Amino acid sequence: MLAEEGSGNGGYTVTDSNPTTGTGSSGNSNSSHLGPSSSRQSDTTSSMSPANGSRNQPSNANDGCVGPDSTNAGRASACAGCPNQNICSSGEFNSAEAQAEKMQEEADLRSGLQDVTHIVLVLSGKGGVGKSTIACQVALTLASRGYTVGMLDIDICGPSTPRMLGVVGQEVRKSGSGWTPVYVNENLSVMSVAFLLPDNDAAVIWRGPRKNGLIKQFLTETDWGNGEGIDYLIVDTPPGTSDEHISTVQYLRTIGGVSGSIVVSTPEEVSMADVRKELNFCKKTFVPVIGVVENMATFRAKLTDLTFVKNLNIDNDQEDVELVCTNEVIQLLREKCPEVLDLTIKADVFAPSNGGPRVMAEKFNVPFLGSLPLDPNLLKACEDGVCFVDHYPGSSAARPLNKIVDNLVKALPITENSTIEDIKEFKFAL
Repeated sequence: MLAEEGSGNGGYTVTDSNPTTGTGSSGNSNSSHLGPSSSRQSDTTSSMSPANGSRNQPSNANDGCVGPDSTNAGRASACAGCPNQNICSSGEFNSAEAQAEKMQEEADLRSGLQDVTHIVLVLSGKGGVGKSTIACQVALTLASRGYTVGMLDIDICGPSTPRMLGVVGQEVRKSGSGWTPVYVNENLSVMSVAFLLPDNDAAVIWRGPRKNGLIKQFLTETDWGNGEGIDYLIVDTPPGTSDEHISTVQYLRTIGGVSGSIVVSTPEEVSMADVRKELNFCKKTFVPVIGVVENMATFRAKLTDLTFVKNLNIDNDQEDVELVCTNEVIQLLREKCPEVLDLTIKADVFAPSNGGPRVMAEKFNVPFLGSLPLDPNLLKACEDGVCFVDHYPGSSAARPLNKIVDNLVKALPITENSTIEDIKEFKFAL
């Protein structure tokens, strides 16, 4: 378990080879903390939102907020009645020390991400809709096409990308140039807190500021591409619009912003109600939406891939007893009606509400990237950590996934002279 220092569970350090639980700063002199050893971030700063041009503007600020780092912070007319007025007027954010720290932070972020061409967030206000599946398979597909790709997992409490990319148990190492990410193949590398945990079941029990500190370290200290840079950095996020999202967008604004985001939803209203909040988050924080993906749209499978069973239970007080009879059914169909063996079956597992994600995308005036069906082979590819479209090219979700990646590349192309400065151009062209 990784707990915050001072929480009664001990400190934590990361050595050059592997993480260990320790006693705060008393570890090896060559070790570095998981997150800064001290943090100026309070609960107020951890809820800062990058709206209206100020990287640290509180999400609950009044209209017309000048931002806590302004020389008029806490004293401007718009500050009257704001719940953050006292802390903003204290000078904590606009002092000479704070300004110097901000400049150093911006320099570190520019240095850490200077060789990353496009940064893509994979978002959804709802958990369990398949963000990590989409993020990992998009990354694997891009890498399979020859692009250089980094995968950054900022789901601090529930990291799943190492499993889906087939690199569970690997370790990151710290060198003179920063953290070296784990390589899935020559074109794809990944960074995740999972690589810093003592075991796969260890819990991370951190408050917002500690999570934010680790995200900053990932952004500033990861050596993407071994000094040669990467084309795409895919960022897998947790559900909601919480600290991880706000901090990531804040940090990235210092280098021009996020290139774009892919927003994932399932068809039912329970999911879309939260996804609409995510789309509004993108609007308020100036994160361009490359498009909405409808995941688990339908269940599709070839008839020959199904399992047929007979229910043998005749007593309602007992559990069902099933007898698998797949071979018999297939043989009967082959003899009596062989043409049906070439059919694909389809079922709406989640009935779409009010037109589903496609109509939702239209209402928000953002592109609809496509629908991914529930495909057992897609699940298998994620469990095995392999590229789905390469291993199952004929499967029902392969073509839709390739189309989603096509649209991503079209929206954020890689040219011979592409640089991170191109983000601004593509951001407003979407």
